[in-house]
Amino acid sequence: MTLLTLADLGWSAPFAAQTEDGEPGTPARVSEVTRDTLTVLTPDGPHSILPAESTGLYAVGDWVMTDGLRTLRRLDRATEIARRAAGPTADRQLIAANVDTLAIVTSCNADFNVARLERYLAMASSAGCLPLIVLTKADQSDDPRDYVRTASRLSSLVTAFALDARDSEGVALLNAWCGRGQTLALVGSSGVGKTTIQNRLTGVDAATQGIREDDAKGRHTTTSRSLRPTLAGGWLIDTPGIRELQLSDAADGIEAVFSDVTCLIGQCRFSDCAHVSEPGCAVQAAIAEGILDPGRLDRWRKLEREDRFNSEAVNERHARARSFGKMSKGGKARAKAKRGFDL
Repeated sequence: MTLLTLADLGWSAPFAAQTEDGEPGTPARVSEVTRDTLTVLTPDGPHSILPAESTGLYAVGDWVMTDGLRTLRRLDRATEIARRAAGPTADRQLIAANVDTLAIVTSCNADFNVARLERYLAMASSAGCLPLIVLTKADQSDDPRDYVRTASRLSSLVTAFALDARDSEGVALLNAWCGRGQTLALVGSSGVGKTTIQNRLTGVDAATQGIREDDAKGRHTTTSRSLRPTLAGGWLIDTPGIRELQLSDAADGIEAVFSDVTCLIGQCRFSDCAHVSEPGCAVQAAIAEGILDPGRLDRWRKLEREDRFNSEAVNERHARARSFGKMSKGGKARAKAKRGFDL
């Protein structure tokens, strides 16, 4: 068995800078998070340890300091991929941490959705990850280049290409983003081929399931996140299919992905322009000239409103929690003082 170094696991200068000589514990990287425990990777191999706090505060890919039994502390993340949790809660759900490249996997069929891809791209940009768009089922499309051109136009930051996930040579294109010390994460809907890509990149034969013929939607294969070694020497995080992707705290990412829109906004005559019918509106002028797709403006508006609402909801929830904590501490202090007075 080949021994791994910390550098092999993805350790780099930003993480080393957070440690001090003589500090207790050793670095380890989180490869799996369960309800009560963490699985971590070290040069000595994998270990199961106890978290110092709720496992919900850890993500696959995190770096921690550990004494071999439990975490001593978690190091600051270089990148953090998160979304607003599905359902009525306002919490942010961690997806992965310290990912270098986020591969957004979709397919050359009915699953291809521009609005959804823009959401993923905004999430990647907000997280600080390099974005890829990987278009699978290229062998089933009359001209997959149409999908590649459409995906490439969504952002100047993105690299897009089409492949057949069952073809090892095609999937090998991704080796450039998961070589030694690099971490690649796969996100996308169920049934688009993420698990098949994982099998080719890692050599692990995980079960796969086909898509439904009527709507091109797949069934869930991956049910949890884990950090797996790739044949190219790096690391891969495969994630369960995401049915609902709502953004939170992603304003910077939205601005980066929609830079064509935000650049035009800066050219409007009035700073409070609503971009509807105001005189001197650069956005509406670009639409009239065919430079900007009105649908893209609508999608930008929707994402901006959603992100602002979700971000405010999360902040309000945290403020209420802090307020409740202060009230609880005050109540305990008053009760303690009363007991002392009664004595």
